[in-house]
Amino acid sequence: MQPDFWKSRWAEGKIGFHEGRPNESLVAHFEVLREARRVFVPLCGKSEDLAYLASQGLEVVGVELVEDAVKAFFAEHGLDAQVTKKGVLTAYRAAGITIFAGDFFAVTPTDVGEVDAFYDRAALIALPPVLREKYVAHVKALAKRGLLITLEYPQEQLDGPPFAVMKDEVQKHYPGAKELGQNKATGPRLEPLGAVERVYAVG
Repeated sequence: MQPDFWKSRWAEGKIGFHEGRPNESLVAHFEVLREARRVFVPLCGKSEDLAYLASQGLEVVGVELVEDAVKAFFAEHGLDAQVTKKGVLTAYRAAGITIFAGDFFAVTPTDVGEVDAFYDRAALIALPPVLREKYVAHVKALAKRGLLITLEYPQEQLDGPPFAVMKDEVQKHYPGAKELGQNKATGPRLEPLGAVERVYAVG
């Protein structure tokens, strides 16, 4: 998917993927991340999960393509971010949260620093199949374990994103991932399909 797709979604306010509160599955299964000191959140948008993770004492490092989403996160939380340029990336930092604005694939381990875990709620399912293997390899280069939340539904009944990522594909990308639970997905596009949100501990 092209960057302009996501930039236009944010510009037009078509951000149904954004939840205005911490994700229920994250809260329910936070124990997976509790021992982490720093957690990496790819394709983070302006997610309330960032603030939740920070409130639990974790240092948070996110990456988001759309810089307006990054600015919105800090503005909506009343945080005055320190902004620095780092090559093709722009880093926003405040209150234990760093978000890099720029291409996810341009972020290196040197940029991110040492992280103990990743948290992926809306990243893997945002990508078409052709990009997922590359995405997972890049995540693994930054963090070996984490908490993953996916969606399952009949893909032929809906044009993604969000895309369906079934259990067998999760095991292909993250061998040994342990399913922790599932919930009915919400939202006008997903509920009629009986979509299921699955939660996995990786690593």
